[in-house]
Amino acid sequence: MIVLTIAGAWWLRSTNGALLYETYNLLSRPLHLGTNREQKFENSYILELQQRLIELERQNQLLQAFSDYADSVPQPTVKAAVIGRSADHWWQHIILNRGSRHGVEPGYVVSGPGGLVGRVVEVSPSTCRVLLISDLTSHVGAKVSRSRAMGIVQGQSKNQVIIEFFDKFPDAKVGDVVITSSYSRLFPKDMPIGRIESMDNTKGRAPKAVIQLSSPLSILEWVVIQPFHPVESVDDPPVPSSHDSTKPQGRRSS
Repeated sequence: MIVLTIAGAWWLRSTNGALLYETYNLLSRPLHLGTNREQKFENSYILELQQRLIELERQNQLLQAFSDYADSVPQPTVKAAVIGRSADHWWQHIILNRGSRHGVEPGYVVSGPGGLVGRVVEVSPSTCRVLLISDLTSHVGAKVSRSRAMGIVQGQSKNQVIIEFFDKFPDAKVGDVVITSSYSRLFPKDMPIGRIESMDNTKGRAPKAVIQLSSPLSILEWVVIQPFHPVESVDDPPVPSSHDSTKPQGRRSS
């Protein structure tokens, strides 16, 4: 008995218990309520097709909404897809699949569902790089739509920017809509930027407000590129320029 026991233990160890495992499966198979191997693969394939269908339906909805938005822009535009962005510079730049071959030039304005996104700063034959308005170096001349209080919008990363007002006591409050001003050099006037989320009248001589951007920069997939050439002043005709941003000088603003 001792010899048989030792031999049986050695055999189980050498086979890793395969025979016992197969015997157990054979005896317990009638008790299993699950599916067999082929059915599991078939169910996985069906699940994959369902998930693909859901994604295609979602993309179709987004494309339809984007097409409606692009059609609402009253001037000639170029539709473009976001094909790249750096994890280290997520809130600074995006790469689009349109370039000089499609008529895109530096200085053109980029917008998307919700409003202003940024401006083209570099162009290759097939792609272009866009400086987002959330970039720390971005400056946009802006105003409060309700009261016309003016200021400069500056990037703060993420999906927020701040506006620094020119007046010490601006007529602005939480919930007000902020748009580009007529004194903006790098952007056309009256483009939606976002809504005031909070006000700060305590720091410095210039009151500031945090703006929640209306365009979802973090999840953008499609945008519209609008022809626009920066102007030297309000009364000057448009002239080409490739500067990323400029600070206000007198009546000028970025």
